[in-house]
Amino acid sequence: MFNIIYNNQKPENKDTTLVNEMVRFREVRLIGNDGAQFGLMSSREAQKIATDEGYDLVCVAPAAKPPVCKLMDYSKYRYEQQRKAREAKKHQVIVEVKEIRMTAVIDTHDFETKLRNGNKFLSKGDKVKVSIRLPYRFVQALVDQGKNVLQSFADGCAEHGDIESAITHEGRYISMVLGSKKK
Repeated sequence: MFNIIYNNQKPENKDTTLVNEMVRFREVRLIGNDGAQFGLMSSREAQKIATDEGYDLVCVAPAAKPPVCKLMDYSKYRYEQQRKAREAKKHQVIVEVKEIRMTAVIDTHDFETKLRNGNKFLSKGDKVKVSIRLPYRFVQALVDQGKNVLQSFADGCAEHGDIESAITHEGRYISMVLGSKKK
C-alpha cells in the first residue's frame, strides 16, 4: 500500500530581480534614485553607496554590458509593479470561442434554435464557430446545401456579428467563424 501526498498549493512566483547582496558583478553602472549617473564601479562600492544613502541596490538591466543597477526603495518599486499588473489584468477582455454544430439537412425549428443560441453568444461578446458535419459518402449537392445553411446562419446573425473567417470546406466539415460587432 502506498501513501500518496499531493501538493495542491499554488506555485510561488519567485522574484528573480537581483537586489542588494545578490548583485555580484565585477563592474556595474550605477544610477541614483533621482536619475543621476554615478558611473562605473564595483558592485561592493555600489552596495556601500546604497547603504549609506538608505536605498536598495537593484539590478535593472543584468544583460547589459556592464550591468545597470539603480538605487531605489525596492519594496515600493515591487508594489508599483504588482499594482500595474493588477490594473492590466482588470482591463483585459477574455473572448471565448463557442461552437455550434449542425448538419446540412437541418429542420427549420432546429435551425432557429441554433440561430438563437448563436445570437446570444455573439451579444455576450464571444466568437462563434459554426460547423456542418457531412456524412462519409457525401455528394457535391450536400456540400452546396451546407454552404447555403451557413450563409443563412450568417445572415440571421448579421445584427449581432460579422463573418471573421469565410466559409471553408475541410474534409468532412464545412465551417466559418463569426465575431461580435464592435460597439
